[in-house]
Amino acid sequence: MPEGTIKKLTDKGFGFIEGDRGDIFFHHSALEGVSYDSLQEGQRVEYQEGRGPKGPCAENVTVVA
Repeated sequence: MPEGTIKKLTDKGFGFIEGDRGDIFFHHSALEGVSYDSLQEGQRVEYQEGRGPKGPCAENVTVVA
């Protein structure tokens, strides 16, 4: 599973993860076991890469312990 760092969080419920292959979009509905409000920029996460209507997106996003 790819790992990355939360690069940016918005007040609209989405953000971007900085991964090995560049930045990838994620929506709060893609989070597993963590709430959007508890995330912080710079936090390490794991995710699966999926396809959204506008291109690649992160799915099943979990915080790395």
